[in-house]
Amino acid sequence: MENAVEWRVRPATRADAGALALIGAATFLETFAGILDGDAIVAHCERAHSRAAYEAYIDSGALAWLAEIGTGNAPVGFALSSAPDLPGARPGDYELKRIYSLSRFHGSGLGAALMKAAVDAAAEYERLLLGVYAGNARAIAFYRKQGFEPIAERQFDVGGKLYDDVVLARPITR
Repeated sequence: MENAVEWRVRPATRADAGALALIGAATFLETFAGILDGDAIVAHCERAHSRAAYEAYIDSGALAWLAEIGTGNAPVGFALSSAPDLPGARPGDYELKRIYSLSRFHGSGLGAALMKAAVDAAAEYERLLLGVYAGNARAIAFYRKQGFEPIAERQFDVGGKLYDDVVLARPITR
């Protein structure tokens, strides 16, 4: 990465819900503006990327990791895992619900570091699953590089509009 900036990944707590919400909404908008319906994006972010949504995830036992820039500790990415809610899920699976980073950090190794945290936390499970927009070729290529393979499809509601997702899984090696 040109002009590389130091970052670190640490476990996130309920106190980090505001930072998770900010990164979640910012990266969702950054990724899907001009691809998905704008009003649907805003409605989705208001619901799915609110502070309350992330507090509820943490309160229910979800695990999260926050990436922060070295100077000033501003949030730049995160990952969130919990029990699976995906087609194709079976006993012994765990889900990577979100893995986001600001585009400026793509190619810096941050995504791989967040993925490692999620995979390490899923060590007691057989597979790690995730859902991804079927049209997001860059993300799918990253996930394939991380050992994920397609297992199912689903429709994903973004602000009342349905979009096609692919469900991917990777084995957890012990």
